[in-house]
Amino acid sequence: MQNILGDRRAIVTLLGPALLVYTLVMLVPVFWSLGYTLFDGNAISGFTFVGFDNLARLFTDPRVADALRFTIQYALVITVGQVALGYLLSLFYVFILKNRGSVVRTLVFFPVVVPTVAVALLFQKMFEVAPQTGPVNLLLNVFGVESVDWFGSAGSAFAVLVIMDLWRSMGFYAVLLYTGLLDIPDDILESARIDGASTWRVIRSIVLPLSLPVLLSSLIFSINGTLKVFDSIVALTNGGPGTATTPLTLYMYSTSFSYGEYGYGASIALVLTILCLLVTVFIFRSSRRDLTKG
Repeated sequence: MQNILGDRRAIVTLLGPALLVYTLVMLVPVFWSLGYTLFDGNAISGFTFVGFDNLARLFTDPRVADALRFTIQYALVITVGQVALGYLLSLFYVFILKNRGSVVRTLVFFPVVVPTVAVALLFQKMFEVAPQTGPVNLLLNVFGVESVDWFGSAGSAFAVLVIMDLWRSMGFYAVLLYTGLLDIPDDILESARIDGASTWRVIRSIVLPLSLPVLLSSLIFSINGTLKVFDSIVALTNGGPGTATTPLTLYMYSTSFSYGEYGYGASIALVLTILCLLVTVFIFRSSRRDLTKG
């Protein structure tokens, strides 16, 4: 193995194809998109060089501010919900179900593999108010509450979106965090129990500190995924009512492909990329600072 790693030809042979594919699939489109920010137009009408006009337009476009605000709000709420519910479920698997929870884990994980469009159609029918009354409004009517137009206002539409995305994603984070908890040595937990530590004390003083690396990974994975949300919002609300639930990704898509403004759409994508990088760096620096203090 040492001879292979010391041979430059072997390294190029082993890594060359993977690096070539990564460059063509990832790096080239990134730089191509950056180049679009300097132009106005599209492939049909042609491109006109405008310099930094597209980037300057970002600061005066109120829809960018609204989309950015919604993107951050959505990302914070869903990330906290995904990781918190996933961690609680993983603790439930380890300390309550133990080795008997395979069926429960499968059922909780099942929404993850269901197509997003199917999940969105299900929730549309569940919260429907017209032409038919959905199960949620029927339940409200039973208790004497009038039916609610869940998709008619920004707050209720956002609430349905949060419920749907947490339901379909918490099983994934539960399994991810569960595998991290399984790496904690059993002898440490057993020693704590022998010393008389309660389950809550074991979780707070042993399990939580030892599971911080997998929690950090889940946090980064979740925040980057939620900042780039697209499919679930398009399938459930399509950005409505109005533009109340329109994230940066949907605004970028409509700008580029509905209005044919490739350059301005690429500029919006640049904002989203910078936002993802800043959030990731912030999480890494915060976690490193906490570890140093510890």
